[in-house]
Amino acid sequence: MKTRVKATLLTGAGLAMLAAPIALIAGNPQSLLPPGMQDPSPAPAPTPTASAPAPSPTPTSAATPVVQDVPDESDEDGASSDEGSSSSSGNRLPTLEELEALDTDELDELLGLKPKFDIPAAQRRATTRVGILAEDEGGLPAVSLANQPQSLVRAAISGTQGRLVSRWGHIALRRALASRLAPPAGMSGAEFAGLRAQLLNRMGEFPAARAIAQDIDVDSWNTRLANAAVDAYIATGDIVGACPLAVLRGGYRDDVEWRMLRSICNSYGGETARARNDLIRLRDRVDGEETEVIDVLLAQRFAGAAGLGNSVVNIEWDDVDELTPWRYGLAAALGIDIPERLIDDAGPYYQRASASLPSLPLPLRIDGARRAAREGIFSSSALIDLYSQAYAASGNDGAIGSDAALLRTAYVDPDPAARLAAIRSLWGEGTQIPYDRQVLTAYAAARIPANGSFSGDAGPLIAAMLTAGLDRDAARWSSIVDEGDAGWGLLAVGLPDADGAVSSNAIDAFRDNDSSTGSRRTRFLVAGLAGLGRISSGTRNSWDRELDLELSRETRWSEAIARAGEVENAALVTLLMGLGMQGDDWNRMTPRHLFHIVSALRQSGMEAEARMIAAEAIARG
Repeated sequence: MKTRVKATLLTGAGLAMLAAPIALIAGNPQSLLPPGMQDPSPAPAPTPTASAPAPSPTPTSAATPVVQDVPDESDEDGASSDEGSSSSSGNRLPTLEELEALDTDELDELLGLKPKFDIPAAQRRATTRVGILAEDEGGLPAVSLANQPQSLVRAAISGTQGRLVSRWGHIALRRALASRLAPPAGMSGAEFAGLRAQLLNRMGEFPAARAIAQDIDVDSWNTRLANAAVDAYIATGDIVGACPLAVLRGGYRDDVEWRMLRSICNSYGGETARARNDLIRLRDRVDGEETEVIDVLLAQRFAGAAGLGNSVVNIEWDDVDELTPWRYGLAAALGIDIPERLIDDAGPYYQRASASLPSLPLPLRIDGARRAAREGIFSSSALIDLYSQAYAASGNDGAIGSDAALLRTAYVDPDPAARLAAIRSLWGEGTQIPYDRQVLTAYAAARIPANGSFSGDAGPLIAAMLTAGLDRDAARWSSIVDEGDAGWGLLAVGLPDADGAVSSNAIDAFRDNDSSTGSRRTRFLVAGLAGLGRISSGTRNSWDRELDLELSRETRWSEAIARAGEVENAALVTLLMGLGMQGDDWNRMTPRHLFHIVSALRQSGMEAEARMIAAEAIARG
């Protein structure tokens, strides 16, 4: 169903409710919003600037393109694009001594040589709609959030810390954040883009965050967006991508990392001697607290690729105790090996970053890609591609080569039994199949014939297919699985065009086969079926009481997401979904939250995502 966007979500008392904190109730009753955001206030309206006088009529004036005004140098975050001022004042010419005391930036400013923007005026882009995914490319409707309270949108994005329990929830949220959307009334396009880019960085979606920033001209960036862009550039190894910002807005930061980055950009801009001297001075006075000598040495090595090659820089990791994004990003971009002791102690950030860094060794990339696949950053096809590269590079040598060879057998062996045996080997011997292995084998599972000979593996095969959204392939197993089996439960919520309501007896049979702690899978099954409208109200209420699900209990968050679903605002539903799905694993999710998320997604036109999330809950619960 095509999403329809209403003019407003709530009015009157509803707006007051939405401005209040949105809390995740089960197991975490405190508000998820950061301090000071309990009652977000609207951003101040921008101060109008005097318009330029109209040009005198000439034969060519009508052809002059209309472009947006250049924003004031001081943005809503208090940043200023001024790099400094010259030592002269008024109209007095500076003395020779004053000129000699100026650095290059100050001299360029004095002589009017410093660029003010990097895009010609006629080519500058408006910020009325920002994003990389248009509606006809799969994005959400552009005006979805235009008339929603900016306090609600800001709270939903800022309050989501990044990690979601659901792979499919992550995929849906990324789609919303990447869509080409108009900002809420009263919020600037730069702030809206900055909020989204920051959340994408927290989710490990660094290339998407970089693309969002690049959709806005650099001279329109505010501090929030600039910081998010720099973080994305470093995480993707695209260090010189930040150079336009360093040239145009060099004074917006003054920390050591920013000074190193500016020196790198100076080197790539042709000022190699200046960059060398600046980095040597930085290396001599780093304090060893936030910045160490290794950081400056990496900057010197990177700058050397642009013309400082006569300066020998040795990178030694012996005295380095931990990784930082700066060290990891520059080392990866330079192709410098990082000691395993540092990588082993590093957090999830570095695994997410490594998945998309082509300069890293394949084993390191595959290790990160497995996490990226579990979390929704990587698709099944992207993960398969990495294993294919490993097989092409080294055949079946080593653990990764062995897995790659098994994966090849799972796809190309003419015997279905041999293919299934290879899939089982990739899944491992444990009762709980690693989720990234199910993602890896999704398309191989879809090639297994649906017949009674393989019925014993129907459940995990169906679960694997649904990780990649292969619901039509999974539907072939409908006549093979028995009512109440694990595979039956996945199909009950995962298939499109469900035929009739699920009976209470079928749910009871599923519970009899449910070995999960506290019948979690049964609880998720009931919540998913109720959210999809696939059980009667009587069956829902009966199982609600039986399992103590509290599906009818309301909170501010549930009221907000339910109302957004009713008016079919998929973008707002998805942002609120992210707020309610935070956590490291499915133990953080309650059936009641699952019910509200699935129901709102279905009503807003995102039934496919709703079905996949419900199936994932049963598979991973």
